[in-house]
This record gives sequence, C-alpha cells and structure tokens, in this order.
Amino acid sequence: MFVNNSSTTRGVLWGLVGVMAATRFHHADSTFALPDASWAVFFLAGLYLHNARAFLLLLAEAFLIDYLAIRYGGVSGWCVTPAYGFLIPTYAALWGAGKWCARFRPFRLSAMAGITVALIGATTLAFLISNASFYLFSGRFAELDWLRYGLNVAHYYPEYLGSALLYTGFALGLHGLLALKPRLRSRQA
Repeated sequence: MFVNNSSTTRGVLWGLVGVMAATRFHHADSTFALPDASWAVFFLAGLYLHNARAFLLLLAEAFLIDYLAIRYGGVSGWCVTPAYGFLIPTYAALWGAGKWCARFRPFRLSAMAGITVALIGATTLAFLISNASFYLFSGRFAELDWLRYGLNVAHYYPEYLGSALLYTGFALGLHGLLALKPRLRSRQA
C-alpha cells in the first residue's frame, strides 16, 4: 500500500481532483491546453487510494467537468451519446489496474516494469472499451464498418497511451523524490 495515513490520502485525492480539473476542461478558444490526465488519474487513484468512494468522486468530477465544458465552455457535445455511459467501465479498467498494482513495491525496477505493463494494458483496454462502445452505441457510424472505424480512431491511441504514461511516470517520480527526502535527512544528521 502506497498511502498510509489519512492526511496523505486526502492530499493525494485532492491532488488528483486538481490535476483532472486542470487538464480535462478545454475551452474551445484555448491556445494552450495540457493533455488530459483523466486516464492517469483513475489509474493513480486505484494505485494510491484503492477505495470505491475515491473512484466515485473522480467519476462525478469527470462528468461534472464535461457538463460544464459543454454547457458553459464552448466545448462540443458531439461525444455525449448513449455510449457516454461506457466511460464508467473505461475508467473502472484503469482504476482496477492501478488497484491491482498497489501490491507492488514501487521503487524496484521489476515493480516499475510491472506497473508500466499494467498501465499499458489498462490503457489499451480502456481505449477499446471507449471506442467500441462509441462505434456501437453513438449512432454516428452507420456507414462505417468495424475495420474502417478502427483505422480512423487508431491514430488517437498513442496520444492516450502517452498521456497516461507521462502523468503516471511524473507522479511515481515525485513519489520517489518524496520518499528519498527522509533518507537524505537521516544521512545528514
């Protein structure tokens, strides 16, 4: 388990809430926007927090941000279709993989490799869930067969994977630096 006290748990939770808020809402006229960290946030919530309440809070935040972005931020609602509900299993796949990875000790090379493989697998599964459900239930692709649709959306996969790896790597690197701080103090004493 990575988080071992309630104040650290709250800090991690609010940090994840803040990162999602800062990166998920993209105004239509924005010239600068960070890549969306939502997929990494759900993975990290599973890794660090492990509880369903944190998952539900982040899920509610994601839906609220989308609502506000569409209603007041000039963001297109094109993706909000009957398939939108499949974001729940999409995010659950990421959260579940993070929760599964919580058993690893984070700063051994083999643990980092395992976490990375799990993140890649979860991101791939999440990408498949979200895109297959959009194809099947959005009502927007009656003229496309599976193969053409898959080819049309496949070029988005590296962006989703890259963002998830980047933000998760940053978070684990920060965790590593914070874990080193007490060791450095004890050496100085």
